[in-house]
Amino acid sequence: MHGRIILDVEWVPTAGAEARIAMNSFTRLAPLIEGAQGVIYDTALLGVHHQTLLRDLGLLPINRVTAARANPKHPRRAERRVEKSAYIEDHTVTVHAKPVTITLYARGGAVGIGELTETGDLTFTELSRVRTHRKRDKNGKYRWYNDYVLPDRYQAQRITVRLHANRDDAARKFNRTENVRAIPPSDPDFARLYPRRNDSESINRNLEDTLWIGRAHSIGHARQPLNLLGYALMVNALALHRHQRRRTQLAASRGSRTHHSTRQEPIFGAPGLAPKLIANRRERCQRPNATSRLPPSGRVVDFPPSILQPPPS
Repeated sequence: MHGRIILDVEWVPTAGAEARIAMNSFTRLAPLIEGAQGVIYDTALLGVHHQTLLRDLGLLPINRVTAARANPKHPRRAERRVEKSAYIEDHTVTVHAKPVTITLYARGGAVGIGELTETGDLTFTELSRVRTHRKRDKNGKYRWYNDYVLPDRYQAQRITVRLHANRDDAARKFNRTENVRAIPPSDPDFARLYPRRNDSESINRNLEDTLWIGRAHSIGHARQPLNLLGYALMVNALALHRHQRRRTQLAASRGSRTHHSTRQEPIFGAPGLAPKLIANRRERCQRPNATSRLPPSGRVVDFPPSILQPPPS
């Protein structure tokens, strides 16, 4: 918990307004946080919110696509969930000097090839993502693309699929950002990134533990933000203190080894220090990541910048 920085606190006045309030917070914070790359959130963010994050803020959202059908009265199991599917577009590639048209579909946020069987059923072959890249237009907006590798029967060629919506999608009433994810749950990187949301949820749980029998410390939403601000200052102060103490300890350990080795290595925070070096030394360079929820009285937004990274020494 004390390895994260809380950057914003907001009140959610009505049920169902969580996504709109969170987007307002992201919009305020994005220009102030250099190096922010993405937002990890739950399925409260819909396609319209993803379009704003991708196109306007240049941030990569990582979350699941809402299910086409799920039974909330039973435990959440894979066999009870029916993933949402949608036609994306056709791509033409050249195979053995002949043009071949490939029909792309989205299922559960993943992009794949849809082919009809002899019985008329549609089979889905998910494509492997090899790269996600972003380009910025002169007007300040961003364009996002994924590169995929095709199966061997298509000579393992690569195709590029647009992630953000445009006028062509609107003309055919296709909500691309609602159905396509840059990093879907089936992507290996999703299992590495999305669990970082649990870190933010731990902040929410710790805040709830400070409430005696679940009651707020003050009455009214005008007073409760002051309580949340005090809590955020406490969390941030402890996070910075722990980070600075680790930095001092690491620098001291490096200094003690200079008498036994002539090898020159950068200290923590110096230019050239890669995250891999930190990991190899079992030092956790923790950074703020996802968004964590509060009771209806407020909202704490935990964003993913490099705010804990000290300036070069």
